[in-house]
Amino acid sequence: MSRIALFADVQNLYYTVRQAYGCHFSYAALCAEVAAQGEIVEAYAYAIDRGDARQQQFQQILRKLGFVVKLKPFIQRSDGSAKGDWDVGITIDVLDAAARVDRVVLASGDGDFDLLLERIRCVNQVRTSVYGVPGLTAQSLIRAADEFRPIEGTLLLRH
Repeated sequence: MSRIALFADVQNLYYTVRQAYGCHFSYAALCAEVAAQGEIVEAYAYAIDRGDARQQQFQQILRKLGFVVKLKPFIQRSDGSAKGDWDVGITIDVLDAAARVDRVVLASGDGDFDLLLERIRCVNQVRTSVYGVPGLTAQSLIRAADEFRPIEGTLLLRH
């Protein structure tokens, strides 16, 4: 049975699913789909902490699903822009996990991760899968992965 590390870029998933479908992403469906492909030995969800009650409730749901939830504070800059980027943290954790697992699953459409996936495929010989929204996932990321799984159908929470 394949040992899998799962990484979820919460902000990217939230915004791309909302833009494409006008609904939310189903983390429970993601976990079930990935677990059907092997044993999830590590699962991380990366989010921005704004401190509101609904967000804390969502983070608890992620923890109950088995995710280690990693939070960064939301930073509002004086010019009105916001900062809250997990790219480096995700990269470090993926590089570490790639030495321990057979497969890395990344739920994100962010093209900044293309070099990361190429690296772990070559250096660690791990298989890589990307879950992303069709049309909103960087082509370079899709090309870098062994497998692209579109976020659609059962992976969506429609109200």
